[in-house]
Amino acid sequence: MNLIATFGGVGNLRPAPGTWGSFAALPVALVLIWIGGPWLLVLGIVVVCAFGYVAAKAEIAATGDTDPSHVVIDEVAGQWIALAPVAFGAGIMTVPVTALWPGWLGAFVLFRLFDILKPGLIGRADRRGDALGLMLDDVIAGVFAALGVVLLAGVAHGAMRLF
Repeated sequence: MNLIATFGGVGNLRPAPGTWGSFAALPVALVLIWIGGPWLLVLGIVVVCAFGYVAAKAEIAATGDTDPSHVVIDEVAGQWIALAPVAFGAGIMTVPVTALWPGWLGAFVLFRLFDILKPGLIGRADRRGDALGLMLDDVIAGVFAALGVVLLAGVAHGAMRLF
């Protein structure tokens, strides 16, 4: 379970294991999108959430810490959720997903900001102090980041039409 919880050991990197986990999620998401498009990324999100919950629960039981810093599978789930609009946008526009690199950057930065600052519902989920809360705060942060990515894309593409 530790390998899942740490995303293959990435959670053991210091400093800022959550940022390392989010960063490591990016190339894996890219491969999933290349292989199966945005729907494989969605399947990956579901799988990571399910297995991540079980792995997080095991790590909490093993360490006695309700939010062990080495558990980064939750960051992977949240980061992939934040990237979903980019993957679907590339599919709709029939362009390589790498062509939407500003969306990748936006998804990463927004997810990290929401995950670190934990506003509103994100903080409430984090304060649960259990495996569900550990996973859920990053899932919600990913949803907020995804909404931010959509908003930024709309602004960017709307602004481009003016010129």
